[in-house]
Formats: sequence, C-alpha cells, structure tokens
Amino acid sequence: MQPSVESLVRLLESYRGRDKVIRTVCYGSQLVGGVLSRKAETDVSSHRLGKRLLLFSAQLSHCRTVLRLFDDLSMLAYSHSYGFGGREEDMGVRWISVLTNVADQLYYPCEHIAWAADAELIKVKSDKWWLFGTVLWGTSLLLGILRSLRVLLLLKKKLKRYESDGAGLSRSQLRRQMRGEVLSILSSMADLSNAIHWMPPGFLWAGQFPNWLVGLMGTISSLIGLIQMNAGDSNETDSTLSSPHSEE
Repeated sequence: MQPSVESLVRLLESYRGRDKVIRTVCYGSQLVGGVLSRKAETDVSSHRLGKRLLLFSAQLSHCRTVLRLFDDLSMLAYSHSYGFGGREEDMGVRWISVLTNVADQLYYPCEHIAWAADAELIKVKSDKWWLFGTVLWGTSLLLGILRSLRVLLLLKKKLKRYESDGAGLSRSQLRRQMRGEVLSILSSMADLSNAIHWMPPGFLWAGQFPNWLVGLMGTISSLIGLIQMNAGDSNETDSTLSSPHSEE
C-alpha cells in the first residue's frame, strides 16, 4: 500500500502528472455521471448523483483550462528547442512534428481569449475562439496520428534489419517503441473523436455524442497517457497538449 501511495504522491507533485490525474478523474466522472443521468427519472438518487458528477467533471475541466494559462512559455521553449527538427532522421517525421508544434502553440492564445471572454474579462464572443481552439487541437491530434504511423513504418523497417543481424536487445527496444506508438495512435484517435463531436453541427458526428461516450473516449485516452507515463514510453513534455477541451 505504501509504495502505491508514494507513487501517487510523486505523480501529483509534477505538473504533467497532476494534469493527467485530473484529466482521468474529469473524464471518468463524466463517464459515470453520463450513465447515471440517463437512468429513468423514477431512480431519483442515481439521476441526481449523475448530475452532480457531471458538474464535478465540468469544474475539473475549468481547473485545467485555468492551469493552461501558464503553459505558453513552456510550449514556446519546447518549440524553440525542437526548431525545424534537424535531429530527426526522417524528413516526414520532422515536418509533421514542426506543424504539430505550430498548431499546439497557436492553440493556447485561442483558448486564453475564449476563457477570458467567458469570464467577462474582455468583450468578445467566446464561441469562435473555442472553435478555433478545437480546430487546432484536432489538427494537432491528426498530425500526431500521422507522425506515429510514419514512425511505426520506420521502426518496422529497422526491426527487419535487426532481425537479420540477430540483435536481440535492439529488437526488444524497437518493439517497445512500436507499442508506445500504437498506444499514442489509440489515444489520439479517442481524443480526435471528441474533438469532432465539439465541432459545429453538420460536421461528421459533431454534437452526436452523449455525455457518457465523451467520458469513455476521454477516459481511454487518459488511461493510455498514464500507462505511457509510468512505462516511460511517452515523449511528451510538460508543455505539450493533453486533451485541452472538455465539454462544460
């Protein structure tokens, strides 16, 4: 029991770890709350608990939005250190990563303006800024999927070469990297499904997800993120996006 508590404390002491825990609890609450709130009105206690969990989820989402007000500089530092990806061996991976960094960097000011408008700190309509943010987030996720697919292809080619050379340790490392990329694809696809849901009505399945399904997709993505973090397979930094938008 003690090691588990210590691991949780260490996770919560880091910004990225705390955000992932809050995100998991946020979407998990939305999942359970969505299921309970769909129950018949005759089951008053379950219905009421479901509504409270949805409200709790919305507050956690707002908490994450406020915390991201301070992420611009860390994201800028990460983008600057990556530059044009000169250290990348593959040109495709390099430019996909650069475009992803641009989308991530532009996301933050859009979300900040939308938040400030909702808080009545500035006199603009927040709807279009939330939309801009959602489009940028979706773009980042789509680029991330393409990057992981490209990396997977390159890793498979390397794996074939190592198999012919008989390098057991290298094969093990490559397979571990490949599993990490597959998990990243699954996580991004779950988040992308939610991003499309938050697009304007008429775009694919926009607005069609019930609360429980949004919570399910977000929970899947959040749990994968925690698994990657614990396994040390994630290449994210504190400044990278992690499902920024959650339905209020």
